[in-house]
Amino acid sequence: MTYVEDELNSQPECWIRAAAEARRYREVLPALGERVAIVGCGTSYFMAQAIATLREGTGQGETDAFAASEFPHGRTYDRVLALTRSGTTTEVLELLRELKGHTRTTAITADPHTPVMTAADEVVVLDFADERSVVQTRFATTAVTLLRAHLGLHTDAVVADARTALAAELPQQLVACTQFTFLGRGWTVGLANEAGLKMREASLSWTEAYPAMEYRHGPISITTHGTATWMLGEAPEGLAQQVGATGGLWIEGGLDPLAELVRAQRLAVAVAAHRDLDPDRPRHLTRSVILAP
Repeated sequence: MTYVEDELNSQPECWIRAAAEARRYREVLPALGERVAIVGCGTSYFMAQAIATLREGTGQGETDAFAASEFPHGRTYDRVLALTRSGTTTEVLELLRELKGHTRTTAITADPHTPVMTAADEVVVLDFADERSVVQTRFATTAVTLLRAHLGLHTDAVVADARTALAAELPQQLVACTQFTFLGRGWTVGLANEAGLKMREASLSWTEAYPAMEYRHGPISITTHGTATWMLGEAPEGLAQQVGATGGLWIEGGLDPLAELVRAQRLAVAVAAHRDLDPDRPRHLTRSVILAP
């Protein structure tokens, strides 16, 4: 078993622990009414997109998501929340240091022995969700679970769906597909972006991701026999039928969207195996992007 397989299989237990610890971190996570920006790089940026939409959509306060390198310094926020598994990513550290003394910052990380511990004003450490694999799985979803629990949006049903996602067989024809598109709505757009990234990282697959209502506006033109379109969350009316008419494979996301992301992680590993690739050693990637001064 690869590192990434072992780590993605541990997600239900990680989620249970993160949800239980949410109250402990209540004072350092975004408070009701705060204007918040959530930042990250790669996977963490896509998780930021999901959480920002969830938080604002439930009336907790205006919330934006940015790649750390694209943070708009002309805007004012009550708090900036940074997601960084490694605690060493250059763009995140530089931003936190620039904000020091001006904007309150909180970082969520997996490694308590890294520069982020002093770069941020406050830190949440999810070291039980750290990973050996370059490809992120459990840290990203555990951070989302912590924040969902903080927002009062986590339930035991989410963990049950994750166990189902790990136990159920993947549709056999999926592994042989030549192209994959992931769709989301609202907070699941970020999850769709992340599902596509997992497929690219682990299996070198041609993948795309879109808001579901945008799929009809051009992207559906590439859908045909041998392609798959996977919906995370509730699909727009009639879209499944339209994809079916193209000859493409439609995958309905019937589980909690975070559990559907777990299924997509499993698919990435399965496609990698089908193509004789090692998902623990993705091409041109490292665990953290650290830029020379």
